Amino acid sequence: MGTQRNGFRKESFILSVDVGTTTIRCHVFDKEAKVRGSCSTKVDLLYPEEGLVEIEPEALWKSFITVAIGAVHDAGIQMRQIEALGFSTQRATFTTWDRRTGVPFHNFITWQDRRAADLVKSWNRSCTMKAIHGVTKVLYFLTRQKRYLAASLIVFSTQHVTFRRLGRELLFGTIDTWLLFKLTKGQVHATDFSNASATGVFDSYQMCWSEFFCSLFSVPLSIFPTMADQQAAMFGECCFDVGSVKITMGTGTFMDINTGCKPHTSVAGLYPVVGWKIGAEVVYLAEGNAADTGTAIKWAQELDLFDDVKDTSDLAYSVEDSDGVCFVPSFSGLQAPLNDPRACASFMGLKPTTTKSHLVRAILESIVFRNKQLFDTMLRETRIPITKIRVDGGVSSNDFVVQLTADLFGRKVARPDHCEMSCLGAAFVAGLGVGFWKSKEELKKLQNTDRVFLPRGPLKDQEYSHLLQSWDRALRRSMNWYHQTT
Repeated sequence: MGTQRNGFRKESFILSVDVGTTTIRCHVFDKEAKVRGSCSTKVDLLYPEEGLVEIEPEALWKSFITVAIGAVHDAGIQMRQIEALGFSTQRATFTTWDRRTGVPFHNFITWQDRRAADLVKSWNRSCTMKAIHGVTKVLYFLTRQKRYLAASLIVFSTQHVTFRRLGRELLFGTIDTWLLFKLTKGQVHATDFSNASATGVFDSYQMCWSEFFCSLFSVPLSIFPTMADQQAAMFGECCFDVGSVKITMGTGTFMDINTGCKPHTSVAGLYPVVGWKIGAEVVYLAEGNAADTGTAIKWAQELDLFDDVKDTSDLAYSVEDSDGVCFVPSFSGLQAPLNDPRACASFMGLKPTTTKSHLVRAILESIVFRNKQLFDTMLRETRIPITKIRVDGGVSSNDFVVQLTADLFGRKVARPDHCEMSCLGAAFVAGLGVGFWKSKEELKKLQNTDRVFLPRGPLKDQEYSHLLQSWDRALRRSMNWYHQTT
């Protein structure tokens, strides 16, 4: 496939942009899914007050255009050789803007923002929610439809956009919606199924906006084929089969399992999301997340616990253990299965003998302990046999983290040869849409693996049994730390 010019057939490519929490990156992919050109820039996160995390919309748009142009330039090609543009975005980050002028009324309120913690807590305890739970329990008893069971268990979190949006009758949208609006010069106001299913107002069972919650919050949006970052990473890892697990360890950790053609109904906080819809096929995922994976490592670096992130694995291996130190990675609260937005980050068990290496090891171990917590919850709830586990994201380049994950899971864990799967997944979906690639089977053949980590046996699991118990105590003591002050 390519463009015809002066009798010669020019090679064509897919351009893909991933708008992450801390970085916007763009890659140019060729027919073999190899990166031919790249460009990236940092996302400027704003912290106007404690618990508030924002992004300036126009700055994000300019960065999007900059990396797209930069990647094409880096590849040494022309824009007309681009067959399609795919992009993935962080989810549950939103803004509102004027339909006529396109001017935002406020900054993006990001998925890490905790301004709605009190509102979420009061809403979850409200008579309205109790009535919803009661009525849907009766409906589930009468019909045995899982969508009613899900509604009877629903608990909102600060990551759902419904409790952070402003009450104006304006255009509302997540990052993908905003970018589509800008790319089409105001002609398209839409989102896609994967982003919509993470908002808290989309009915994944019926594949439509929830009439009840839309009547409360007024969120009219069309559906358009872009892709959310975690679902894109799942697609990039070729986790097309039921029981495939993807663990993205970037700013946060997102663990997803392919549940097939039916959404999973959770009691512990795993969230049923739409993975992708291609033609008539709809694939669902069950997802758990921990918000502060890369955030904890970046924080430690800013404290000068190490100079280069690449050194952290060697630092952790340089000591036999963490000297009894436990770290709780909850700068943005705790997500499933504990679901406490008021938990604090903390070190516990510090001693005069504690060194920087012990602290770094404790931080890395805490990331794996959260992985273990999420994985156990996933196994217990879904009861789906695991077919494969793949990791990606910046933190997955850390051998200590991935090896310990394999040890505590008791399963082999595969790592791709490059960790930016959201970009690749968005490229795959865009490429399939224009016939650049023909099928998912073709995509599987393009998949590359850097290393497979094998569990080192039951002794390693036993070695960590006591520390896991200590870490769980530290976790409990960090919960409900921030109380309402007004």
